[in-house]
Amino acid sequence: MNKRTFLVLFGGIAALMVAMGIGRFAFTPILPFMLEHRLFTTAESGYLASSNYLGYLLGAFLLSLINVRNRSALLFAGLFVSIATTWMMSEFGSLDGWLVLRFLSGFASAVVFVITSSIVLEHLSGLQAGSFYGGVGAGILLTGLVVPVLSSNGEWTTIWKGLGVISLILSIVAWSALRDKPSTEKKAMASSKQAYSKYTKNAARRIMIFLMIAYGLEGLGYIVTGTYLVAFAKTVSSLPNLTSISWMVVGIAGAPSCIIWSLLAARWGKKRTLSVSMLIQSVGIAIPVLLPSLTTVLIGAVFFGATFMGITTLFVAYAKDLYPNNNRKTIGWLTTFFSLGQMIGPLVAGRVISQDGSYNHVIIGAALIVLVGAISLPLGIGKREQQLNEVIS
Repeated sequence: MNKRTFLVLFGGIAALMVAMGIGRFAFTPILPFMLEHRLFTTAESGYLASSNYLGYLLGAFLLSLINVRNRSALLFAGLFVSIATTWMMSEFGSLDGWLVLRFLSGFASAVVFVITSSIVLEHLSGLQAGSFYGGVGAGILLTGLVVPVLSSNGEWTTIWKGLGVISLILSIVAWSALRDKPSTEKKAMASSKQAYSKYTKNAARRIMIFLMIAYGLEGLGYIVTGTYLVAFAKTVSSLPNLTSISWMVVGIAGAPSCIIWSLLAARWGKKRTLSVSMLIQSVGIAIPVLLPSLTTVLIGAVFFGATFMGITTLFVAYAKDLYPNNNRKTIGWLTTFFSLGQMIGPLVAGRVISQDGSYNHVIIGAALIVLVGAISLPLGIGKREQQLNEVIS
């Protein structure tokens, strides 16, 4: 790995830590503190989560349609909004204000994720890309470590402000490493991969359709756990700081997971590896509810952390194999379906939890949805993958 590749990888990790680890997922470990202060109800927390995912959905969808001439400017704007919306969460005291901020934060997260991915993937091999997407797990680990420290004075506002400062520092690193000259996306890889026959194009299109469906189901199922994991943990054990501990476990398991799943995919193939990883995730989601204990909460956190970003890595890599010259638009379409599932999940889950007074039904439902996604890949794609082996090998 040369110096430029290393800087791009390092900057990409920093960008994902800002936009995803903090901008998207810091809400999860902070949620119990805000609920304890009776700032909103459980149902309203679902609205806040869905507002964030609606922003993510619209951001990803727009990026799949428009032509981007200056990626650096768009990246700068996304990072700036991520920093601002994180800090401003401490300045508002109403649900309406928070809904707007979470929406803008989600939109900015999609911009940073898609643009950063399009820049970084031009420089990295498949295994190095696994390291890049590990930045989300690193960001989650960071929030798990920092949130208990920032909450020591009992003020939830301090947590958001502290994370805003951390986001600023990481954004400076990301921007310095990733900014490039204004350009349209590279038209590299003008090889035999570009010259699909009509039959192969049909096969690629069919596979892409089932990838988007399965990724949408993954988004719908996993986000319920991603939103309510630490809140559920508090109902299982009274261990001090269990909520933060469980979230740190997710981050620790997530950081190296993308590399591990990339290695397995090279041996097993992406379709089989995706199905296995989603099956493991569904078990990890369900096990703390089926066998509630401190141990199973931590096991579930490990399974969840070890799979959710690895699954994203594999979906993106699979789609890139199908359409090697369309990184940004392909990632944008995948992310659109994923975020559509994410938007629906918390909206429904929050209402069910507020009515039942329990997290059990929505978490089991989430596990079943991920399981359906795992099964849909081999059933939907079938042997069509073999028709592309010579093209994407």
